[in-house]
Amino acid sequence: MLAQLETARLLLLPAQLSDAEQTQILFPQWEVVRYLANHVPWPYPPDGALTFLRDIALPAMERGDAWHWTLRLKSEPARMIGFISLMRTPEHNRGFWLAPPWHGRGLMTEACGAVTGYWFDVLRQPVLRAPKAAANLASRRISEKQGMRLIATYEGEYVCGRLPGEVWEITAEEWMARKAPPGSCR
Repeated sequence: MLAQLETARLLLLPAQLSDAEQTQILFPQWEVVRYLANHVPWPYPPDGALTFLRDIALPAMERGDAWHWTLRLKSEPARMIGFISLMRTPEHNRGFWLAPPWHGRGLMTEACGAVTGYWFDVLRQPVLRAPKAAANLASRRISEKQGMRLIATYEGEYVCGRLPGEVWEITAEEWMARKAPPGSCR
């Protein structure tokens, strides 16, 4: 069973089928989807969230191939504000989205810290890779803040069209070194 995670301001609750209704309201917004990979249907169908959770996310969680959490403010735990995922695929291990009213507050940086820690500390994975559209500057800033480095560029197909893409990476060793207290021996 997937663990609930917490940050200073957020609860990260394991995704459930009952999250489909809130997801369907929050997700299909251009600001949310434009830089996502083009396998996301656009325009988003009326049953898109239900189909994603029922047919993709929850079965992958049951198989141990992916881990999905909804993001909620601790001050409003019933209200979903975004989604974050880890995936056991070679070149794409983390993805996320946040509804626009909560952009620019550092919330996704907090969530990424929690799930990246889970990836390395609990799942014991050796490396985390996060591809993104190069134009997605907010996502790039999160990767930079976490000590990730750009390792590859490519041309990708996104909901908004064909764009330059980037792959960012951090190893378990690099992550652990960032978490070590100053002056400690590792």
